[in-house]
Order: sequence, then structure tokens, then C-alpha cells
Amino acid sequence: MAPEISPKDHLFATAARLFYQHGYRAVGVDMIAAESGIGKMTLYRHYPSKEALILAFLQASDTQFWDEFEQVTSGAKTARAQLTAFFEALGQYAVSPACFGCPFLNLATEFPEADHPGHHLSLEHKQAVRARFEQLVKMAGAKQPRELADGLFLLMDGAYMGARMFGPSPANPASHLAAAARMLLDAGLRV
Repeated sequence: MAPEISPKDHLFATAARLFYQHGYRAVGVDMIAAESGIGKMTLYRHYPSKEALILAFLQASDTQFWDEFEQVTSGAKTARAQLTAFFEALGQYAVSPACFGCPFLNLATEFPEADHPGHHLSLEHKQAVRARFEQLVKMAGAKQPRELADGLFLLMDGAYMGARMFGPSPANPASHLAAAARMLLDAGLRV
């Protein structure tokens, strides 16, 4: 028997799904309340504003990204193998019906103002990913680690945008993500 989910957790899960699938601006508190079956008063008791709910979603998305990153790379014995494992997993996810792009890119697209709190959290997340890529390519022996890390970073974000644009279609360029990452790593790690 599955444990019963609290109203706050149910509300959050509903908002997270709606934000990810439909966008932040398109989803209002009325829609969240209607979809979750939880009244707006309860929503505002847990989250004082829609912005607070968006920020909670971004923080949860950051935690989920790093948990999944560690999970898919944990069995890899080298830094290069960790990067390859990450891009293989991302490639599978980006062509699946569950992928609606990147919650951080989606936020930055809808709220491009640098002073928006969600934009700030999104930028922090992306900077951390970029730094991790650079750390891994340095460990793998890259002669130009910043350039290689940036190339991998752009490849990742391109896959997320491909997922948003093409969906789970055979025409989605993300279906070749792992091969593209291997080619980039081959070129950047050539001795």
C-alpha cells in the first residue's frame, strides 16, 4: 500500500507537472487548484505566491538533475566514461514523451530579465553544470577544457531545446546526442 501523499506534496507535484509541460506563464493558480483539487486558500497557505511555487519547482529540479546525474555516472570508471554515460542517458530522455525540455531554459525563455529570482536560480544551475563538465574534461586530459566543456554544455542545452521543439519524434536531433557527444569528446581529448 502506497503512503498517502500530503496536500502540499500533491499540490507541488501538480504544479511541477503543469509548469514543465505548459510553461510558467501559461499556468495560473486557478489551473493548479483545479487540476490538484486543492483550493486556492490551501495553495496560498503553502506557497504565498505563484513565484514562490515556481522557485520551489526550480530548486527541486536542480536537486533532481544532480541526483540523476550521480545515478547515471556512478558506475563509470573514468571522467570520460561519466560524460558519455550522462549524454547517453540524456539522449534517451530527450526523445521520450516525458521530456518537455529543460525547466531552467524554459524559465529563462519566459522570464529573460536577469533580476527575476527564477532567472537567477536557472543561471546558478547552468553555471554549476558547466563547471562540472569542465572539471570532468580536465580530469580526462583535455588540452582546452573550457572550450570542450562549453561545447558539451551547448550540446546538452541543444538536446533539451530539440526535445521541446520536436518532441518524441524520429526527427528529433537528440536521437543522435550520444554519438555527437562521443565525437566532441574524441576531438577534444585527442592527444
